Amino acid sequence: MALDVTPVNRNLHTRATFLCLEFEDLFLVLGLAAVTNVLSRFINGQLSVFIQYGVPLSVVPMLMVFKYGKPRGYLRDLFFWHTKARRYCAAARGATFSTTYLMEDLD
Repeated sequence: MALDVTPVNRNLHTRATFLCLEFEDLFLVLGLAAVTNVLSRFINGQLSVFIQYGVPLSVVPMLMVFKYGKPRGYLRDLFFWHTKARRYCAAARGATFSTTYLMEDLD
């Protein structure tokens, strides 16, 4: 009886990319395309065609340039950093002033 062998990807740290973008970034482009499609319905003429097709197509090269050299999941982490509330430590010491805050009158 022969042993059935299935190929397994040994490198699990490789990124799944398309057009040098991660799939999360492509979901962003698809979401932007849906929004611009709705917005272009309210505008007539050549501008509606540019908004509907030009904006999502121009975002792809801008994302490629913006994400060059950045780690995996950079846009997701950037989004969460801007949207989550900041956590400050109440037990940390405040900064001390090296000069006096109020100046005395020299009259």
